[in-house]
Amino acid sequence: MRIVRFKANNHWCYGVLDSDTIRVLKNESTPFESLEVTDEELPLSRARLIAPVDPPNVIALGLNYRRHAEESGMKIPTHPQMFIKATTSVIGPGDPIVIPEMAPDEVDYEAELCIVMGKAAKDVHECEALDYVLGYTCGNDISARDCQLKLDAQWARGKSFDTFCPLGPWIETDLDPDNCAIASRVNGETMQSSNTSDMIFGCRTLISFLSRVMTLLPGTIIMTGTPEGVGFARKPPVFLQPGDVVEVEIGGIGVLRNDAVGA
Repeated sequence: MRIVRFKANNHWCYGVLDSDTIRVLKNESTPFESLEVTDEELPLSRARLIAPVDPPNVIALGLNYRRHAEESGMKIPTHPQMFIKATTSVIGPGDPIVIPEMAPDEVDYEAELCIVMGKAAKDVHECEALDYVLGYTCGNDISARDCQLKLDAQWARGKSFDTFCPLGPWIETDLDPDNCAIASRVNGETMQSSNTSDMIFGCRTLISFLSRVMTLLPGTIIMTGTPEGVGFARKPPVFLQPGDVVEVEIGGIGVLRNDAVGA
């Protein structure tokens, strides 16, 4: 099942995507409450899709792919390396990634599988972790590498500029999250091409670990890390410029597309 969030009549709604038709959820409810649909339908071509969730938290994982850790010159971590992105960085499919005036020179892309939590999870065992998941979506952990790696002692600024967390195009509920093809493209050129099976810590482990740190509220986004091929590790480095088109594609979900623009 594919769950979409879209704007109609100046307000947002949720619906279930059936082929090229959106079936609107009952009484403007959210998928965290009910997935009961109405008879109201809308062609996908007439809908403006927005970020599939307005998350209470965006939790991200660093160095969670083996080959990405290797290209970064870092040791394989012994436990998940978590950080948090500002929720104000979230944008949807087709929204522009704004190259910030404060840090325009080393803006990087990171294709990521994102977990969307469906209900509150605290101290969850791995064996039941996926029972708390609503579904999965594509994400792009945009990063100002100069802030992240050179100028600051921690990652918050470099990861949290407005528009630095594209999500979408929808939530896919039927997926094996630990065995999905994942790729990114810049201006049509493939930059990353891997599989989530290369993750060091799988989705069950991540949910269980994070739920012992903090309560994972419904709608929480967990960005599960990025594979090798990011811009700063390339020789020469590849950083985003105004006019670039960035795509994240995950098998079983679809393509998230955003254009980069100047501030």
